[in-house]
Amino acid sequence: MESLSQLFIEAGTLMLAGMVFVFAFLGILVIIINTVLKPLANKYPDPVAQAVTRPTINKTAGSDGVSPSVVAAISAAISQYRQKHKE
Repeated sequence: MESLSQLFIEAGTLMLAGMVFVFAFLGILVIIINTVLKPLANKYPDPVAQAVTRPTINKTAGSDGVSPSVVAAISAAISQYRQKHKE
């Protein structure tokens, strides 16, 4: 049976060879993809989105969206709740 250190050296060598192979393969893949995409990007550029302008709405002092009667009803409900649940 081989010694344990020989097995670790063989495993490390195999692991290193695998990592180098994967790194080289991925590097070549990136280079090929960039080489293929460069002419295609020139031939078919991405469309530029047009800026959408929205009309501005001028709010007056009285058009904040909540009517005074609603504010009064909410205030009355809160005061009633606080009176019923005093501690």
